[in-house]
Amino acid sequence: MTPDLRVLDLGCGEGSLLEQISVLSYVGVDIDEKALSKAEEALPQGTWIHRAIEDFEGPPMPNPDTIVLSMVLDEVRDVQIVLSRVHEWSHARSRTVVVTYSRLWRPVLWLAELLGLKTGNQSESYLPRQEVQNLLEVSGFEITKRQYGILSPIWVPFLSRFANKWLAPLPIIRHLCLVHVTTARPLRKRSGPIESVSIVIAARNESGHIRELIDRIPKLAHDQEVIFVEGGSTDNTWQTIIDETNRLSGRKGERFHVLRQNGKGKGDAVRQGFAMATGEIVMILDADISVPPEELPKFVEALSRDVCEFANGTRLTYQMETNAMKFLNMLGNKGFGLLFTFLLGQPVRDTLCGTKVMWRSDYVRLASNRSRFGSLDPFGDFDLLFGASAMGLRIRDIPIHYKERTYGETNISRFRHGWLLLRMAFVAASRLKFVG
Repeated sequence: MTPDLRVLDLGCGEGSLLEQISVLSYVGVDIDEKALSKAEEALPQGTWIHRAIEDFEGPPMPNPDTIVLSMVLDEVRDVQIVLSRVHEWSHARSRTVVVTYSRLWRPVLWLAELLGLKTGNQSESYLPRQEVQNLLEVSGFEITKRQYGILSPIWVPFLSRFANKWLAPLPIIRHLCLVHVTTARPLRKRSGPIESVSIVIAARNESGHIRELIDRIPKLAHDQEVIFVEGGSTDNTWQTIIDETNRLSGRKGERFHVLRQNGKGKGDAVRQGFAMATGEIVMILDADISVPPEELPKFVEALSRDVCEFANGTRLTYQMETNAMKFLNMLGNKGFGLLFTFLLGQPVRDTLCGTKVMWRSDYVRLASNRSRFGSLDPFGDFDLLFGASAMGLRIRDIPIHYKERTYGETNISRFRHGWLLLRMAFVAASRLKFVG
């Protein structure tokens, strides 16, 4: 978690969770007065409230960014009332994290209670994960991420760490874990249309595409800016961009910016363009027109209707043009799609499609925590996907019709960049999945 987050822990107990995370502002709520006394002793700078969740008329904390319900829903009398209250207290970017026990472990937990290793509670429901999801959705939430944890709750030297970190996240095995972690966001409807959009186009050796590209970009918002970032072209891409943007500089409600890239790689160009962007929504569009610009409204609509918070283009849904993607590239893209779906905890079929769209406010938060995943990404796609997943943003695939480029050659090296993808996958695995 980033230090500036505001965290509300409902059912905080002795404050052990809040003690482990580094945030400046937090509030703990619990009905166990003795546990709260220990929490206040350990963390005197926090705010601790002795009250049942159902008894609150207003929010215990204004505008919380993260609301934690750890082992709470199994014990409250009416889960839907609690979740409805939590929904009322949430803002558009809040994330609710629900931790519950697996029903498979119920006999073991009963035994632990008999042996005095766990506090007993006769009213515990042990809600199955599917029921937790159903109750969240009924209460106005959408699931953004599911995780599993703890195969070995009792410490056994060497074995416990290996099992909890490396085995617990694996397919099939993860269903045997003690706890289920579900992250959700509140669904909300926007009150008005999108006012501004920024389109960032990284261009290198694409002079033959620039005129057609600019002419085909649709109007997506009342205030629209197109930001070209040119990087080290050996043809006349730079001058072509200058000429073509000057030609259309009088377009009403549309502005053009042209930057010369300081660093190397598409990822660096995208970051430079996003840093300059001012629109509510920021998006990447490839300069080779392999993704038709006419399909951009679908991405804006997905965000404006709150279908998602990160719209990821996928080229693997519709039939492609004959030479749009080589066979080995197709296999690689499908393989990495499966791998990153596992790592991100959300379905992402095509990680390398150049069109990705998100709210600029989310990008600002993502960029402030970018160092978490290092600087390996030469494309910009994985930097955004990893960051969006870490923030609990809802990612949705948006199918596009993939076209063959008509000028120049691709800037992607199949094997060299494929090796980089594997390295980035390892980094993501260590930061997002295997963290026990």
